[in-house]
Amino acid sequence: MRKTIQKIESFLLIFIFTAIVLYFSLKDNYEEILHQIVNINKSYLVIAFLLIICYWIFKAIVMRITVRKFKEAFTFGEAFRLVLETNFFHAVTPFASGGQPYEIYSLNRSGLRVTEATNVSIQNFIVYQIALVFLGSVAVLCNAYLHIFPSNSFLKYLVTVGFIANLAVIVILFIISFTKKLNRIIVDFVIKVLNKVKLVKDKEKTIQKFERYLIDFNEGAKILVKDKKNFLFLILCNFIALLFFYLIPLVLLYGIGDTTSMQAYECIIASAYVMMVGSFVPIPGGTGGLEYAFVTFYSTFITGPVLNAIMLLWRFITYYFGMIIGAITLNLKRKKG
Repeated sequence: MRKTIQKIESFLLIFIFTAIVLYFSLKDNYEEILHQIVNINKSYLVIAFLLIICYWIFKAIVMRITVRKFKEAFTFGEAFRLVLETNFFHAVTPFASGGQPYEIYSLNRSGLRVTEATNVSIQNFIVYQIALVFLGSVAVLCNAYLHIFPSNSFLKYLVTVGFIANLAVIVILFIISFTKKLNRIIVDFVIKVLNKVKLVKDKEKTIQKFERYLIDFNEGAKILVKDKKNFLFLILCNFIALLFFYLIPLVLLYGIGDTTSMQAYECIIASAYVMMVGSFVPIPGGTGGLEYAFVTFYSTFITGPVLNAIMLLWRFITYYFGMIIGAITLNLKRKKG
């Protein structure tokens, strides 16, 4: 019952903030914006959809490789379906927090032990974060040299904080992965403090639970870095996936007929900035925050109805399309089951 209420709340939040975004996007010049959307070159629109599918394909390649360490018979089709299903849970939960638990649940249903499924999810998360931070680093360095965005921009400040936060996640992941003794000291200390302020009731049980999580994390990281070539290949796959994702606005701009206002490297930098800001938005899918960041950063290159039209198309392709396909895939899976 509680999970159902949480799902309803998530969908209500998505609906409300989507309605707000649509209102502010269309209120000034909705006829011209809709004209730009309807009359976009369909070939470029298809390419934009193909780019997001390529993003999913490379994510599926990473999933298949990590799972096959534990289950040789795991196919690319199964991996691709899991990526689509996970899209749905990423889309409907704050900070995309529902994706990893669903991955673990689904992989466990596919025959992996819970510890193995947890290791797969951990490995995928680590290589994705490394690729994300690497691209973010490139974007920040390029902007520092090229001065594409204003230095006094509030969102640029948020980008810096977002970059540091994502980098900190990587550092923490590696600390957790390779320092067992320090992990136990930190866990014991934190749980004891929470127990004293009555936020944790059963201290010993909670410590044992978190120590099991840390052991899983440690094992997953060791498996990942043991094969260095494979480790680098997985990072490369995520890097390529993100490039496909980041280039979607440029393809949409070309589709509207503007091939001069923005270069590919500028689009990648702007997209990286948008996604770093999006990590701060607690609403499912980052709804509201991502659209605002997109309009703000891309207004450096394009303005008016064209900007709003591209933002709406980009948001549908990168968020709502994945959520819809994920929901359909889940529904088909349940019917077959």
